[in-house]
Amino acid sequence: MENRVSVVSIIVKNEEAAVLVNELLHEFRNYIVGRMGLPYRDRGISIISVVLDAPGDISSSLSGKLGMLEGVSAKTLTVKL
Repeated sequence: MENRVSVVSIIVKNEEAAVLVNELLHEFRNYIVGRMGLPYRDRGISIISVVLDAPGDISSSLSGKLGMLEGVSAKTLTVKL
């Protein structure tokens, strides 16, 4: 399957889920080009953007697993190069 560049946007509303989010990102580390995290203390959330260079099923798998975590939302934007 052909690699695609994707951005996974993650919003963590539940602080306790942060450990699980980081474990998942570590699991997919071979596909991660970079990541940026911003704590939004006024709202009590964390916002993370992750850039992947991976086959579509890998990006979908990460986004799906993140979205199943309690208090975590994830959306993916993908472009085929």
